[in-house]
Amino acid sequence: MPYIDVVSYDRSEGELREIYDDLIESRGKLAEVHQIQSLNPKSITNHMDLYMTIMFGKSPLKRWQREMIAVVVSKSNDCEYCQQHHGSALLHYWKDEARVEQLKLDFNKVEDLSDLDRALCFYAQSLTLNPSKIDKNVHINKLKDLGLEDRAILDAALVTAYFNFVNRLVLGLGVHLEEHQGAGFKY
Repeated sequence: MPYIDVVSYDRSEGELREIYDDLIESRGKLAEVHQIQSLNPKSITNHMDLYMTIMFGKSPLKRWQREMIAVVVSKSNDCEYCQQHHGSALLHYWKDEARVEQLKLDFNKVEDLSDLDRALCFYAQSLTLNPSKIDKNVHINKLKDLGLEDRAILDAALVTAYFNFVNRLVLGLGVHLEEHQGAGFKY
């Protein structure tokens, strides 16, 4: 059970009901992470706009790289909810459950991860666990040396920051996995 009151779909009305209906139509289901924000409906739409921009908008980072970063951040924060949701999304691209599970355990042990993808994971983990310790030479220049331009690095930071926000929302308010997590959601 969440730690705060949540307005379920059945109890929703007005603006909140419209937002819920839009989410069900566009995403396939109503996720717990959306419902936890039901007392502030505008936050749901702003949240989704940010999510869609960062995770689905035009970017030099591939969609699966953004999902990979999401999993690494969520693992670093011990957020099972987001690890499951975004691990499922990553599985859609990687098509290798063992590889996704290894990423959750330790990205350094994913055998066929490119140097660039390993550096993206390292950056995301470092920015999550020790944000004040980000070092231009260790983190940023490494990404540049591996071929990323500034826009891609910005997008990696945005994905990392976004998932730190969502992980704290989920963990801080007691959001639990949906019964049939992953099934029916559009990634």
